[in-house]
Amino acid sequence: MAVVSIPTMILGITLAMILGLIGASDTNQVFSPCSDTKVEVGDGFTFGIAFAAKNSFYQNGSSGALLSPCDRRLTLSNSQLALFRPKVDEISLLTVNSSSFTPDTYGGQMVAFAGRKYAARSQLAFVANSSYTVTSFTLVLEFQKGRLQNLYWKRDGCAKCSGSNNFVCLNDQDCAIKTNSCKTHGGSVDCSLGIQLAFSGTDKHLSALNSWYEVENLRQYSLYGLYSNLRDSLTSQYDKIF
Repeated sequence: MAVVSIPTMILGITLAMILGLIGASDTNQVFSPCSDTKVEVGDGFTFGIAFAAKNSFYQNGSSGALLSPCDRRLTLSNSQLALFRPKVDEISLLTVNSSSFTPDTYGGQMVAFAGRKYAARSQLAFVANSSYTVTSFTLVLEFQKGRLQNLYWKRDGCAKCSGSNNFVCLNDQDCAIKTNSCKTHGGSVDCSLGIQLAFSGTDKHLSALNSWYEVENLRQYSLYGLYSNLRDSLTSQYDKIF
C-alpha cells in the first residue's frame, strides 16, 4: 500500500558496493515501503525516508507518539518522500540530488521507515535549517529472520571535520555545512544528501547479515571515494574530508 499522506516524491538513487553477491537473484516481490515482507541475502528491499518538520511525525504534535509515515493516523503536510531499493547485505550509498530538493524548506527533519503491521521506523534525524545542513549519514537496517526490526542512524562524532573552517560540529555528533554555502542557497557547494547504508541481523534463512561490520571497518575511509562517478559529490569541494 502506498504512503498516501505524503504529497510529493523525490528521486532517491542507490549506488551499491557489491560484497560477493554478483548474480544473486531478487526473490522479494514487495515494492511498497508500507507493505510487510521477509527477505534473504541479495533481495531488493524497499524503504522510504520522509522529510518534514519535527512535529509532523508525532501523532498529536510534539506531545504524542513518534509514528511511522506508513501509519494512517499520521498526516504529513509540507513533506517529501524518497524511496530506495538496495540489495540486502550490500553496502550502498544512497543519494538525494539537491538540485531539485532543499530539506530546510520541508522542515529539515527526516525519518526512515518500512512496513505496516510490522512497522519499523528510525528516530528523527536533523538534516537542515536556515543556518546549517548535514549532508552525510550512516543508516543501519536491522533484520531478524528476514523481517525488518529497526532502522538506526549511526553517528561517529565530528572527528572527520575537526579543525576545518568549512564545517561546524552540531551537538558533538554531526558535521554540518553552512546552508548559505550550498548551491541551492547561492553558494558553491553541492549539498546533496548522502547516506551510507548497511545491514545487520539475519535473513529469512538465518544467514547472518554482515555489511554493517564491513562499514565499521571502513569508517576511516570515504565511501564516496569508492565511486569514481561521484567526483562532484557533496564534500569533494572541501578537500574530500568525508
